[in-house]
Amino acid sequence: MAGSSHGHTPAAWTGVIIAFIGFCIAGMFMVAARPAGFWVGMAVVLLGGVVGYIMRMMGLGQPKQNHPVHQVADDRTAAGAQG
Repeated sequence: MAGSSHGHTPAAWTGVIIAFIGFCIAGMFMVAARPAGFWVGMAVVLLGGVVGYIMRMMGLGQPKQNHPVHQVADDRTAAGAQG
């Protein structure tokens, strides 16, 4: 994955940061034995996924057709068709 720029977009970073904060909130309240706070933290985790998806739809994610993995596959397919 390191060579494919997977997750190196504002949408990915924002979604993961929000989800991480929610995970920390949920963990803190789980240790404190406060179920309501735990579920609030889990809601923040889900919010991170929603925010990342919305940002991707707004164009802040990496488009699939420009992904390096797809470009390599397309180059191989084109080379096979010519030869």
